[in-house]
Amino acid sequence: MKKTLVVLIHPDIETSVINKRWINELKKYPDRYVIHDLHRLYPDEKIDVAYEQQLIAAHDKIIFQFPFYWFNCPPLFKKWLDEVLTHGWAYGSHSGYQLAGKKIALGISVGINEHDYTASGRYKYTLAQLTAPFEITFDYVRADYKSFFAFYGVEHHATATRINESAGDYISFIEVI
Repeated sequence: MKKTLVVLIHPDIETSVINKRWINELKKYPDRYVIHDLHRLYPDEKIDVAYEQQLIAAHDKIIFQFPFYWFNCPPLFKKWLDEVLTHGWAYGSHSGYQLAGKKIALGISVGINEHDYTASGRYKYTLAQLTAPFEITFDYVRADYKSFFAFYGVEHHATATRINESAGDYISFIEVI
């Protein structure tokens, strides 16, 4: 059984509540998960594209885990997508499409409550709608996009019980994709 690659994109994991808890839960199963912390590895944001491509190629299931703020991902994740998913490797040629068939999903912590992410809510859009660019990107490179797992309300309802429950739920989500 191949391990699942969890690409962590959090600019300050030490002060994180949800992402840190999820990573600590994943670390309990080193035989099942490889945790790849982009901010720790690339504090200067100079991405080793060849290394990243090799790492992605070596895994069949990949989770991109990050906090969702300003209705998007952290800038390093966008930079990673721009630099790693290159023409001829990720798409656009017969030898490309290295992500074809790989299961890909997102693990997202969201500060705002879930009901605010509805057509009638404060932000008028669902989280699925706001993350559609990721779905389109992964469809474009022929990956098998499996949507996302989200923890809503970090800023409002992040009780210890709820956080701990979410860690188990996150593992369950990853296991069934």
